[in-house]
Amino acid sequence: MNTAQPNRRQPRAEQTSVRGRRRPKAPAEPTPAIEVAVRYLGTRPRTRWEVERRLRRAGIEEPEIAATVERLTELGYLDDAAFARWWGEQRDRHDPRGRRMVEAELRQRGVPRDVIEVFRDEHDEPERAPEDAGLPADEPQRAAEALARHLRGRPLPSEPKALQRVGMYLMRRGFDADVVRSTIRAAAAGMDATDAPIDE
Repeated sequence: MNTAQPNRRQPRAEQTSVRGRRRPKAPAEPTPAIEVAVRYLGTRPRTRWEVERRLRRAGIEEPEIAATVERLTELGYLDDAAFARWWGEQRDRHDPRGRRMVEAELRQRGVPRDVIEVFRDEHDEPERAPEDAGLPADEPQRAAEALARHLRGRPLPSEPKALQRVGMYLMRRGFDADVVRSTIRAAAAGMDATDAPIDE
């Protein structure tokens, strides 16, 4: 007797996207505004401000936008604090940047000031899953990683003007001057230690 179960397709709203993330499940009897928002949230997390802007572009009226954003917040699909943590982790994982630039990016995406202030403390000592233990966890580590990626295996230049350009690069990435100077000094000291003769 064949006891194999037939393949069942996942409900459309729960299917996994091509990027490996699960699309948010739409609430029962979704309104057009909810449908627009859920599709928009299917690609990556969004802030409340980003969703409001997307709904305005879709021609949704302001009262419906407000109701939709509140409903999605109640359902857990919109959470600016969670977005800020996700954004900071993505930067640490793929493109380390200084706190100043990360906070500017959050402001550009409509994250409120009070949420950014809480994020600032969390970002200084982020909680990491064991598999993420290798990610940079403070400003010196982020700056060192950004410098290493910028050099791409090349040695740190010794010519003053070239060093100045490296420093300006790190400052444009959002690192403050003290962190930049200490990062360059540490990299130069590491090169000196590597080049030092070995005593026999």
